[in-house]
Amino acid sequence: MHGPALVSWLLAVLAGGTGGYCGWRVHRRRAQPPCGGEHRARHEPDVLEAAMALGMAGMALLPGVFWGWPYALLAAVLLVGALAGRDGGLRAHRLHHGIGALAMAYMALAMAGGPVGGPAGHAGHHARMGGPPVLTGLLLVYFGGYALWEGSRVLVPANAGPGPGTGAAVVGPLPRACRAAMGIGMFAMLLTA
Repeated sequence: MHGPALVSWLLAVLAGGTGGYCGWRVHRRRAQPPCGGEHRARHEPDVLEAAMALGMAGMALLPGVFWGWPYALLAAVLLVGALAGRDGGLRAHRLHHGIGALAMAYMALAMAGGPVGGPAGHAGHHARMGGPPVLTGLLLVYFGGYALWEGSRVLVPANAGPGPGTGAAVVGPLPRACRAAMGIGMFAMLLTA
């Protein structure tokens, strides 16, 4: 990531804290008795969020092309899983994280191309990401909108969740706040990359 070191460290702390919280949720849920196939579906969103958050923290501190290929593979797996899945909520979650993994791969690979519009030795604060501005703009709109949407849902009481018969679990304010923080983190990484 290009930009001030303070921004990189703040993003790393934000993403690392979010990843730690999601990891704690996975650990806590493992202590609960299994409920068949529903047990895996309850763990998957937290596992994906922990993997994305910890990857964002690492990418904020140690940018490089090596982050690109694992996240490109993760994006492919998640996008295929979203297309093949039957559970609407899980499909949407996989699709979102597939887009997030694709964005991380894009940032890592585009940053590896070096600065645009300047000599190689003058990367500093004048460097910009080497990817297409239209794609960067689309990703900024997506993650900015996602952060606003999840942030607005933090204010909704937990008992005002989905109606009866939808099969979707009610999500409390703290997981939604973490999702909003991840959206803000992706938005900031795209801005400063």
